[in-house]
Amino acid sequence: MDRIEKSKEKFKQLFGEGETAVQATDPDFQDILSRFIFGEVFYQGNLIDKHRELITLVVLATNQTLPQLKAHVDAALNIGLTPIEIKEAVYQCVPYIGFPKTLNAINEINDVFQAKNIMLPIESQKTVNEDNRLEKGIAVQSEIFGDVIAKMRESAPDDQKHIQDYLSAFCFGDFYTRKGLDLKTRELLTLCIISALGGAEGQVKAHVQGNKNVGNDKETLIAAITHCLPYIGFPRTLNALASVNELR
Repeated sequence: MDRIEKSKEKFKQLFGEGETAVQATDPDFQDILSRFIFGEVFYQGNLIDKHRELITLVVLATNQTLPQLKAHVDAALNIGLTPIEIKEAVYQCVPYIGFPKTLNAINEINDVFQAKNIMLPIESQKTVNEDNRLEKGIAVQSEIFGDVIAKMRESAPDDQKHIQDYLSAFCFGDFYTRKGLDLKTRELLTLCIISALGGAEGQVKAHVQGNKNVGNDKETLIAAITHCLPYIGFPRTLNALASVNELR
């Protein structure tokens, strides 16, 4: 198939029959969009469609492009992602984009779930408690980044040690330890979220190495960053790829 036929097939798989509002008002623009995203990008690299839609969801949540996020929640369900996987992917955004933006995304997801009679709240995926969230967070943080975590915690200034505790207990204890998504998927999504933010090249580099440490190879990282391109543009995509290209 050429990219036109590929785009039609993929669009139908994700969204079903029918035309978008843009097709009626701006058909040339819709053709360019569909043929690039669904006829080219969706077929590049080694990612399965479920991972592609999870990446799309977290990048749209990061960008706060909520109408498109809502459409892709439907698409995610259509290709077999579970409500738990969808929610967990967006929960993973919180440490990087903050609570208000994540809540905006959650509201859009809940609207779709309610329209489809998906019972809320969904089953809890929590695995930590108040007594062990810091300990468990440090453990998973160290699994991703290695010995540098202990050194980073020890070298933090006295008046900023609470930030290291927050990072370990909140970012990694409260989120990375949750069920619903495996560690490799969470770390891949985190790289995409941070790449979409812009201005976080240091963190992108750290999470490129973290992805390697948990088993995501360079081919997977290139595919993931490429999949972000239609939603974050070339400058941020090229910045992220520069960090991936430093990977040894």
